[in-house]
Amino acid sequence: CTSMLVLVDPDGRVIEGDYAVNRAGYVLHSAIHEANPDIVASCHAHTVHGGAWASMGRPLEPISQDACIFYGDHAVLVDGAGKVPVSSESGHPVADAFRNNSAVIHQNHGLLTASRDSIDDAAFRFYLLDHVCRMQMLSDGLSTKPIPVSRENAEYTAKHLGSGYIGWLNFQTELVDIQKRHPDFCL
Repeated sequence: CTSMLVLVDPDGRVIEGDYAVNRAGYVLHSAIHEANPDIVASCHAHTVHGGAWASMGRPLEPISQDACIFYGDHAVLVDGAGKVPVSSESGHPVADAFRNNSAVIHQNHGLLTASRDSIDDAAFRFYLLDHVCRMQMLSDGLSTKPIPVSRENAEYTAKHLGSGYIGWLNFQTELVDIQKRHPDFCL
């Protein structure tokens, strides 16, 4: 709900709004936006599947079309792995990782996504990144190793499905589903 938003100053102090600001979250998001002013939205959370995948410090493998969306467009960040980012400098490595990527897997921490196009795209990328982490972990448990998508096909898929418009478009169906499941949810 927009009534839950807070306006903060450059140091993270609340100027308007009735809610507190998580210092670690502020450090990460403010660093991302300061270093990459073209990014319009960023998402971060500590999900079960994302956290489990991040604990391994491994990049995603191109084992599905969904995973290919992040082909060449995600980074694994080990700097500050597992350390709570409360000093402003601790957000810099994360911000730097977004210079050429829309997704970051922060080892022993969690997942982050960003979009240069829309909030909806950043949110869809986060949803999809968590989904892909779950797929990767499930496939790791199979007795047969998954056959990866070829480099050529992964690049092709990333080019055609990895755009901000496609992310925005895909999130529209997620919004409808969220509103059906949670009628009191407000945008």
